[in-house]
Amino acid sequence: MSNTTDTIERLNPFFKTSYGTPHDTAPFNEIRLEDYEPAFMEGIRQDDALTEQIINNPEPPTFDNTIAFNIPDNLLGRVSNVFFNLLSAETNDEMDALAQKMSPILTEHANNILLNEKLFARIKSVYENHRDLTPEEQMLLDKTYDGFIRSGANLSNEDKEKFRAISTELSQLTLQFSQNNLKETNNYQLHITDEGDLSGLPDTAIEAAALAAKEKSLEGWLFTLHAPSYNPFMTYADNRELRRQMYMARNTICIKDNEYNNVELVKRIVNLRRERAQLLGSPTYADFVLKKRMAENSENVYKLLYDLLKAYLPTAREEVKEIEQIAKQKEGDDFVLQPWDFGYYAHKLQLEKYNLDAEMLRPYFELSRVKEGVFGLATKLYGITFKENSNIPVYHPDVTAYEVFDKDGSYLAVLYTDFHPRESKQSGAWMTTYKEQWIDEKEGNSRPHVSVTMNLTKPTETKPALLTLSEVETFLHEFGHALHGIFANTRFESLSGTSVYWDFVELPSQIMENFAVERDFLNTFAQHYQTGEALPEELIERIVKSRNFNAAYACIRQVSFGLLDMAYYTLDKPFNNDVLTFEKEAWVEAQLLPQIEGTCMTVQFGHIMSGGYAAGYYSYKWAEVLDADAFSLFQEKGIFNREVAQSFRDNILSKGGTEPPMQLYKRFRGKAPSIEALLKRNGININTDKQ
Repeated sequence: MSNTTDTIERLNPFFKTSYGTPHDTAPFNEIRLEDYEPAFMEGIRQDDALTEQIINNPEPPTFDNTIAFNIPDNLLGRVSNVFFNLLSAETNDEMDALAQKMSPILTEHANNILLNEKLFARIKSVYENHRDLTPEEQMLLDKTYDGFIRSGANLSNEDKEKFRAISTELSQLTLQFSQNNLKETNNYQLHITDEGDLSGLPDTAIEAAALAAKEKSLEGWLFTLHAPSYNPFMTYADNRELRRQMYMARNTICIKDNEYNNVELVKRIVNLRRERAQLLGSPTYADFVLKKRMAENSENVYKLLYDLLKAYLPTAREEVKEIEQIAKQKEGDDFVLQPWDFGYYAHKLQLEKYNLDAEMLRPYFELSRVKEGVFGLATKLYGITFKENSNIPVYHPDVTAYEVFDKDGSYLAVLYTDFHPRESKQSGAWMTTYKEQWIDEKEGNSRPHVSVTMNLTKPTETKPALLTLSEVETFLHEFGHALHGIFANTRFESLSGTSVYWDFVELPSQIMENFAVERDFLNTFAQHYQTGEALPEELIERIVKSRNFNAAYACIRQVSFGLLDMAYYTLDKPFNNDVLTFEKEAWVEAQLLPQIEGTCMTVQFGHIMSGGYAAGYYSYKWAEVLDADAFSLFQEKGIFNREVAQSFRDNILSKGGTEPPMQLYKRFRGKAPSIEALLKRNGININTDKQ
């Protein structure tokens, strides 16, 4: 068959009524770049037709013909899920360009629905006069009505046009921010040709750098700003000048005088969010956001951050002082500790105090064994099992697809795992879905397709992927999010899985991190990748003893990010400040190390600029209070206790956003959470006089 005929006859895979794949998973092997735009446009057309059908219904508006009258997993949702997930996990210049093209079109489409007066009139009518609803139906109605209000449905026509313009510009700027960040991260490499410059680095880091150089057809060793390369370099490299170079490269991303500079984007994003919030009647963007959070308002967020600052700062200062002392012992009394020294000398101190470092543990954390351990943990807790299915298409050779089965053997979900960094992938780690869960009267319980994407240590030519304990914790964290999606069991797609308040969504993920330092869990999988020897009891003992090493420093670092976030989004006037100066002033109370001239976090802080954490970065610490309190019940009853796990599944994981989160939490825990469990876990003794 000729190419021309093939092109004419080929059906865009998004237009198929069924993909013909196991569980109707996305046909990644069939999708081409040119398929996306037509699918987006047809999806928009179908959405518009559905809207017309709702508003032209001659029957009076009801919950069933107006609110619940939607099509789960519709064409626009399907193509958006695939495209935007791959934009983070497996992008290229052509996809980036298409994203810039489609972003304003998709924003306009969303605004056309949310600002449709006839549609809102029907929704408002149902909101004010409806039949008796189940709690889940009531939540969907409230969320729908409130979503329209918060998207400008009550604005004047003039203000609606302002809202449209702001939304469109924001969608483009946040996308550009993210793309600049990835390109700048990929642009830097430290090329070493003198073997002496590798002094101090472990074999795993040297082998990975040699492989990275070889892949670029270079001699020697190549280090990048991706975490599995950057972190070991900053921890182990004896060459202080090279550590400084790496630190400066990492902390000047998107601040340089080039096309990827994000300074003006930051100003515009912050101002547009404030303008939109004020247009909708809130004095600041934080006020607007926090109305739909457990925290409720800025005062409660600041109370949490300052309570943590008060409790942890004295200990954090002592931790830094201890590291300064060991540095001066080795370098002389006039040595001044800089940020590029902290990880290096913290490692020396950890060795001295606990005879422990990440490299000692790597041989026992081979990725396939860790995966067995994490999956096995879910089996112990919930009875679920995982089976690889190579017939499920994947978007990259690094990706593996699994079928997940419930304890009774019934199909529960599809799980994709994508573990290693590459230039086409954003940094960090995240969980996402290619398909949500919902329950349909005709088709029954439609199960989700969940994905965890990370940037863990890659295998080398001589070794498999050997992880650090921190990477094991990252895996557990994202897997906790995945369980939230996998166990979803709600009627409505928009309330399913992780569709919960933003400061509640981290509870299922962070509670899983607790298992990483539990002896009984480590004993289930941690074996030497060459000898099969179990992780020695003495090493486990050292892990347990060192679990709070620099815990206060880590907490204050998170608090500093929360303070920076809130500083931007509690502004009620136009932001025209110098970004670098503003940043330094915003988090000065939580800085424990010198702030280096010319460095800037804000311009690469994707969480609060291009991600979903604007006025929400405190959520990690908020959820940490919840997870410490919740995990104490597992510790009390046994860390593999099936009854506690089942209660967590029934009351938290399966409920999604169907009820207020504090209500769900209290049902699981029997009481409201308190900060005491977190302080106890971190070994913090409160001394409020010591500041």
